Amino acid sequence: MSATDQFKKVIAHAKEYGFVFPSSDVYDGLSAVYDYGQQGVLLKNNIRNYWWKAMVQLNENIVGLDAAIFMHPTTWKASGHVDAFNDPLIDNKDSKKRYRADVLIEDYVAKLESKIEKEVKKAAKRFGDAFDQEQFVSTNPRVLGYKEKASSILSRMGKSLEKEDLTDIKNLIEELEIVCPLSGSKNWTDVKQFNLMFGTKLGASAEHATDLYLRPETAQGIFVNFLNVQKTRLNQYLPKNIAIKAIRLVHNDAHARFDATSRSYEYHLTTVKNPFLVSYAYGLGKPLDISAMNQAAKLLLSHTDFKCFSKSKTDVKTYDCNITNAEWVSSGSDWVFYISANRFLRNMVRAIVGTLIEVGLGKMTLEGFEKVLISRSRSQAGYSVP
Repeated sequence: MSATDQFKKVIAHAKEYGFVFPSSDVYDGLSAVYDYGQQGVLLKNNIRNYWWKAMVQLNENIVGLDAAIFMHPTTWKASGHVDAFNDPLIDNKDSKKRYRADVLIEDYVAKLESKIEKEVKKAAKRFGDAFDQEQFVSTNPRVLGYKEKASSILSRMGKSLEKEDLTDIKNLIEELEIVCPLSGSKNWTDVKQFNLMFGTKLGASAEHATDLYLRPETAQGIFVNFLNVQKTRLNQYLPKNIAIKAIRLVHNDAHARFDATSRSYEYHLTTVKNPFLVSYAYGLGKPLDISAMNQAAKLLLSHTDFKCFSKSKTDVKTYDCNITNAEWVSSGSDWVFYISANRFLRNMVRAIVGTLIEVGLGKMTLEGFEKVLISRSRSQAGYSVP
């Protein structure tokens, strides 16, 4: 029984018991397309659910994803599918069978390699223990001829495929007298490139439709959604007061503390009592001279040594920091202090805010603030805010 007849028997059996039906069977069916029957859909769902449970639900480090069958065309350009996801196919006119032209040639080369193996086995049997396979393969004229021919064929095929010279591919098949595995004939059509992606269009009208492909690779849905899944998945485990807004790729040896080029802090201050901001802003029911505070904040940008704002008895190699921004910005009845630097010392931001508040309250002048910076003494600076 041929493979085709055997497959037809399997389909007939599956149809009889309600597992699969040829699609559109009442209209003579659609080749290679099948519908799941009443038993088939149950079997498919059971297998899917079992797989889902085993692969996703029973693993804490795996999450599920169901990507759309349509994806932006750039996805397939970036992945290389548009340029490379096609095969050089050739048909045999007698058997009506279609083959990959490169596979036919590779099968021919495989037969040459098989001949080499036979020569090696014959020689090994002839010479026994005295047989040196490496020397035999490198000196035997017949083996060398097979190897040279195989190398020449593969080299020519590779260059032709790279140049997309399909005519030469057909010429090579004819020169090697490759026959159809089914009919044994050499009656071949021309070689043609077949795109393996299923093209379609998306749009209300043909003239405005976008050319798309049905997703040819399931993994692409995982790749393009990786950062989305990673961000949302991590946020589920993080404390409520920490959230991931964006993820950036860095090198494998990156260190969050020592490799960061910039850090930014916000400190919120309210001058009006607000019970809703008790846990989120420092309440100070006194008027402040924000202009003086901003003038003092600008002085921070002209200094690099901030030992005066560092927590005492801190084990650090340097107290140098490069502050690039420091300013107070109004937010209704509240104020927000923004500060950015390449690094911060322990308790540094809280100590700076407390000292700036003393400037705003008139307890410290701009000259006094400058002296604090020069002093390098924590006792000279103001208090640390909560």
